[in-house]
Amino acid sequence: MVYMYDVLIIGGGVIGCSIARELSKYCLKVCLVEKNNDIASGSSRANSAIVHAGYDCRVGSLMAELNVKGNQMYTQVCSELDVPFRQVGSFVLAFNGEEEQELLHLYHQGQENNVPGLQIISQKEIHLLEPRISKNVIAALWAPTGGITCPYELTIALAESAAMNGIDIYLDYEVTNIVHHHDKGFMIYNKNRCLSSTYIINAAGLYCDLISSILHAEEFKITARKGEYLLLDHSEGEIIQKVLFQTPGPMGKGVLVTPTVDGNLLIGPTAKDQDDKEDTSTTDQGIDDIKKLSKISVPDIDLSKVITSFAGIRAVSSTGDFIIQPSYKIDGLIQVAGICSPGLTSAPAIAVMVVGILRSKGLVLEANAAYRPYRKRMKPFKMMNLEERQQAIKTNPAYGHIICRCEMVSEAEILSALHGFVPAESIDGIKRRTRAGMGRCQGGFCSTKIMEIIAKEKNITLSEIVKSENQSWIVNNKIKEGKETFYDDTCD
Repeated sequence: MVYMYDVLIIGGGVIGCSIARELSKYCLKVCLVEKNNDIASGSSRANSAIVHAGYDCRVGSLMAELNVKGNQMYTQVCSELDVPFRQVGSFVLAFNGEEEQELLHLYHQGQENNVPGLQIISQKEIHLLEPRISKNVIAALWAPTGGITCPYELTIALAESAAMNGIDIYLDYEVTNIVHHHDKGFMIYNKNRCLSSTYIINAAGLYCDLISSILHAEEFKITARKGEYLLLDHSEGEIIQKVLFQTPGPMGKGVLVTPTVDGNLLIGPTAKDQDDKEDTSTTDQGIDDIKKLSKISVPDIDLSKVITSFAGIRAVSSTGDFIIQPSYKIDGLIQVAGICSPGLTSAPAIAVMVVGILRSKGLVLEANAAYRPYRKRMKPFKMMNLEERQQAIKTNPAYGHIICRCEMVSEAEILSALHGFVPAESIDGIKRRTRAGMGRCQGGFCSTKIMEIIAKEKNITLSEIVKSENQSWIVNNKIKEGKETFYDDTCD
């Protein structure tokens, strides 16, 4: 059986999910396919989580236009989706005269990009606002519209909103072939099934160039640019209040120091181009570079409080700008490629732009009268007051069973994640939805409890449970039978 759609979106990152939610506002048959077992598994899983102001994008570029538009949409989008967003503002720091001249360039560029509220402030003003910043800073560019969010939580919320408004989401759907019939649209294949659609949105992130080549459409190259990060414990989360950038270079915005919406401190990233689009390993050199460079901005960061390191990969296009356009070669294909930074910021505006392109290509857009803009997340037990906790436990005793003590995550929240509009299918899927395993011990104590819950709810064995993607098994086989059962750990 072939399922027929008006629009099929390839890619379950923040861009694909933003487009899916935007399309759910109309009476259309739409689906989203994602090659991994969860959405937010690629660049949307691991990035700086910054909502950029837009001063560092080249004037006249799509990046500049969509960054500023997207930034202006964030308050409403995050409010509707019940996702944390804090407009804390950002600094670009200058440590010498040459860097101070770069601040002037960024200021004037930001003015041309229509970024509101930009100011260049003095050393004295900087230290009044952020006393822990290095005394060697001589000036800074202040951007009050800069902010922070949680990229994977936002992406999950977008997907859930799209799903509850009628969008079909297919996980584990790696596109292996696409056949274009000029009069009948597209046939999109994976290893097990086939879907049909009149239009295709190519939002496949690092693999947009591959999807385009399958269709013999536009030729462009997507380069994988790895960025490594260090995450510090909550004890360091309040040493600064704003996002701190150093002056940018050819490879990006440089190493930053930022609070997170969850109360941690994040430092990084590095920037290194690589051929392997799947290699998210961290390196000793990268970690050493982050430690050294971050201390230039904030000398007294306590690096003994690092709780984890990780890396993400950005999709950098050979054009030097976002590629958002209808294909000139294949009718019905919309390219949404090369969405690196400021892609997270631009996502809401990109979605509106793509819907406009579809309208211009002949897709009839009738408003969906049943569209529900609001998605309410389950309030974390950690954020409840005493009275709310007592009432929650009375209503659902699973709230009284704390699984992750570092982040105070209850069994009720884990069960909810396993049965949501876009259910978790892995340990990391649970982590992204509940923060279980994201605390100081990094899952050292709660992982086995989470596995037991997954096994029971899904009626599977412990050896079938994966950490993240398919085949990332956590246990292999039983090594001892008796009062307790122990397992070989085959996954780091």
